[in-house]
Amino acid sequence: MRSERSWVRALAVLATMGVAVGCDKEESPAAPAPSASAKAAATATASAAAPPPAATAAASASAPVHACPAGSVGDGSFGKPCEAKGSARMMEVNWNGKMDDKGPSFRVQNTSKEPILYGKIGVYFYDKTGKQLDSPEPGGKPKPYHTCFGKLFSGVMKPAEKAVITFSCVKKEHVPEGATAIEAEMQVVGFTDASEQKIEYYWRNVELTPDVRKKGTK
Repeated sequence: MRSERSWVRALAVLATMGVAVGCDKEESPAAPAPSASAKAAATATASAAAPPPAATAAASASAPVHACPAGSVGDGSFGKPCEAKGSARMMEVNWNGKMDDKGPSFRVQNTSKEPILYGKIGVYFYDKTGKQLDSPEPGGKPKPYHTCFGKLFSGVMKPAEKAVITFSCVKKEHVPEGATAIEAEMQVVGFTDASEQKIEYYWRNVELTPDVRKKGTK
């Protein structure tokens, strides 16, 4: 009886070994998964090699886009242009006394040292006594002055260049009834790069366009 039990036990052990060997032949062993410490080490290496996106963005945001013209300070970006104060101007804009069905026309000169592609203009209106009149702003609330912005010059205004321009965004309907004098200031300009197709950096003087402006201010 004892020998029969030993024989049965031996057969069971052989059967178990056969099954184990068969499994090894059917499936190739999977590559061992990386340990938690290995994953942590890889992550730390990657983090050290490349700064996080937030840090990169912050560094880029703090770097000036372009050196500012004398008398102004800023990054030169659209959000943080080169800021000037007082009577500093990059363009002279004067009404030539004419107005047709399209609107008033202006004598414009680039007084800066670089070509200008973009502008934001503020246009003021006065009656014969010199009183400032609100712009009617059709479809909206009247404003102390009319303003618009974009590539206003049908191309680039080069340094010292002069032109007579009827701005498409300053229409006759923006001129209030009783206005006998019109004055304008170019509050923002965008200087172009060498291609003359792309704005390289921006300059601004918000002090040129207060809500209340005396006629003849220069």
